[in-house]
Amino acid sequence: MEESGERYEAAGVKGISVWRQYLEGRNIAQAGERLRNHGLEIVSLVRGGFFPSTSAAQRQIAIDDNLKAVDEAAALGAEMIVLVCGADPGQSLTVSRKQIQEGIERVLPYAIANNVKLAIEPLHPMYADTRSAVNTLEQANDMAESIGSDFVGIAADVYHLWWDPHLEQEIKRCGANGNLLAFHICDWVSPTVDMLNDRGLMGEGCIPIQQIRGWVEEAGFRGFNEVEIFSDRHWAGDQDEFLQKIVASYKSC
Repeated sequence: MEESGERYEAAGVKGISVWRQYLEGRNIAQAGERLRNHGLEIVSLVRGGFFPSTSAAQRQIAIDDNLKAVDEAAALGAEMIVLVCGADPGQSLTVSRKQIQEGIERVLPYAIANNVKLAIEPLHPMYADTRSAVNTLEQANDMAESIGSDFVGIAADVYHLWWDPHLEQEIKRCGANGNLLAFHICDWVSPTVDMLNDRGLMGEGCIPIQQIRGWVEEAGFRGFNEVEIFSDRHWAGDQDEFLQKIVASYKSC
């Protein structure tokens, strides 16, 4: 994290979301302060979720872990936790979605008490087996509206949502309800050689990023455009060069 803070500041980056594994063994409050000293706003903590299971004991373990994530977000100074909601292939998606909502509702009072929001991130249907039973923005909107709290909203990632023929209207719906908390960008490379780690720089693929960004801004979103590129190809290279490429593609696309 120290290196990221230094390099991001030098590159003119103004925000960062922190993955939980990088907080292990650290004084979390001090880590947050160091990032802010580099001029970085801590947008979110990544990630909570993974609520569904055929096992009641495993569901309780997930609840406990999400309560811990709230503590971490509060100590770090992150205003929200991004939820990768989870799924269990041993049960129906309907049951998994019910367990997701129940899990969020159990964590919510503690999140409110600690002033931490919970952002549901719908994931591409190719992840519906284990990573998330919430696969469209419509489903995420339905769930957020059913819960009905100012502390529950949605993180919209173009990688997961770009294919959806109802995306524009669901973004409008999300914004109208005040539920659009985060916006993530990258690109879909074709052909994709890895389901998880083959995302592209903006402009390398086929996602209409500018159009979707326009919809998001028309819906009232004024937060960060967060670059999230999982890529074995890009990670294998020099990371200073990768950061430069990210900034260049961000400005051009």
